[in-house]
Amino acid sequence: MTNRTLSVADAIRTRRTVRHYRPDPIPEAVLSALLELAVEAPTSWNLQDRSIVVVTGDEGREGLVWATGGQPQPQEAPVVLVFVAEPQSWRDDHSDIYDQARRAGAWSDDFITMFSAASTAFQEDLGQRGLLREYAVKDAMIAASFVMLAATEMGLATSPMNGWDEDKVKKVIGIDGRDDLAIALLVSVGYPAEERLHPGRRTLEHTVFYERHTAQHSAAHQE
Repeated sequence: MTNRTLSVADAIRTRRTVRHYRPDPIPEAVLSALLELAVEAPTSWNLQDRSIVVVTGDEGREGLVWATGGQPQPQEAPVVLVFVAEPQSWRDDHSDIYDQARRAGAWSDDFITMFSAASTAFQEDLGQRGLLREYAVKDAMIAASFVMLAATEMGLATSPMNGWDEDKVKKVIGIDGRDDLAIALLVSVGYPAEERLHPGRRTLEHTVFYERHTAQHSAAHQE
């Protein structure tokens, strides 16, 4: 772990996507701390409808190389985190979540009763509109973002990975055939073997709009 503490702003500015890693293992305490921060990420209705599969073994990482079309990150990084979205988890028993909130003094019994009913109605509406998967994937992606920033503060490098075959990833992590689950993102974690410079970002004027989106960059495609 790094000896200096980064601010959130510094972690955001410092983070780079790293594809090549040293073979050094991540200490168990560091990995545990990283995962504890990951699950602090917010979720819609506090359903916590995402999970993380920690892949560290040779067989699992080789499987993810196969599932990602030969990308180097699973070959080299000592850890790959697979973020799994759980679109149907709202149907499960959430009494443990309510008990925690009650003990913390965050939610009253009246609030829990109202919240549970409203959450169920909201999820049923999402189901009717075919949006349950989208919402769960969003929640998993927020957790992945927390991981990338926390890892940067710890002196670790990460790479959010796309370009994988969902069915193959599911097979590797033991959930093949589970249509009730979705793969949101893979994130490699380790100590960098390369230095990546910041390629720059477009200006706020180009990407930030106030009140209404002007959509100037797509005007050429309009007939």
